[in-house]
Amino acid sequence: MISTRDPNPEWLMTFLAVARLGRYTAAAQVLGVNHSTVSRRIAALEAAMGGHVLTRAAGGWETTALGARAMATAERIESDLRSLVEIDQPGLTGLVRIAAPDAFTALYAAPALAPLQIANAGLSFELLSATQRVRQTRSGVDIEVAVGRPDVRKALATPVFEYALALYASEEYLAEHGEPRTLADMSRHRLNYYIESALQIDELDIAVDELPPTLPSMRSTSVFAHLAATVAGAGIGLMPDYVAGLAPRLRRILAEEYHHPIAYWAVTREESLRNPAVAAAFRALVEYDAVRAGRTAGGRRRTGDRRQDFVPPSGGAR
Repeated sequence: MISTRDPNPEWLMTFLAVARLGRYTAAAQVLGVNHSTVSRRIAALEAAMGGHVLTRAAGGWETTALGARAMATAERIESDLRSLVEIDQPGLTGLVRIAAPDAFTALYAAPALAPLQIANAGLSFELLSATQRVRQTRSGVDIEVAVGRPDVRKALATPVFEYALALYASEEYLAEHGEPRTLADMSRHRLNYYIESALQIDELDIAVDELPPTLPSMRSTSVFAHLAATVAGAGIGLMPDYVAGLAPRLRRILAEEYHHPIAYWAVTREESLRNPAVAAAFRALVEYDAVRAGRTAGGRRRTGDRRQDFVPPSGGAR
């Protein structure tokens, strides 16, 4: 009979989920239990080990030195359990949760991750659309994609690909309202862009600093709404060039006067990278820009001269 001082494998696997996701609620969702069950299992593990395995940080829970020992054991258990099903279900298994802006999710992340999904029957993804500031510590997701370079600690941040915010309008709109010849002319036009009060990304906020105040316009938290409004002639759209490329009817305007380069960065917790499925997904996101460039004539320039080399940890160690 197992004594009350012997760590239960179930407690260890629950701890592993919290260590990787940074939140009890996120771990509970992945494990299919409630928050109190996660809290009770962590408390039982700490009582068995005689100390704290997690410590609260600014943006989520982080492992202590004792927790690092528990994590190594939990990863060995996870590996052993995975080996039991590899004969019937070979390859990567588990759930990978990724938060990213909606355009990136639809046009980049989904096709980048599709080969992994196809090749691994036991692997699943949850893609959460979110355009928000990167938190100091990853919390609730395995990978977060940010607009602009994030300031994080105890996490790996790697540039994914560069794009540019530019101004676009439909030919019908320009024929009716005239084409602006200078940035100052933009004051006589409507601008389809983000809702200022809801915008949390500095890089996207400063993108309008060069523009004068514009007429009342259609604002949205979705870049696809910016695109639809611009195609419909509701104003001039300020949007990523790779999104505007979805609508051949749009024409870029003021190209010489306005060009706001920007980049997406992928961020993941150090603990999350120890999961082979997360490491593979992270690599797929980082490398997909090269794949796209190879498939498309005149493909977007890679971020290669600024990209950090990414080597996923092996054997559960860093």
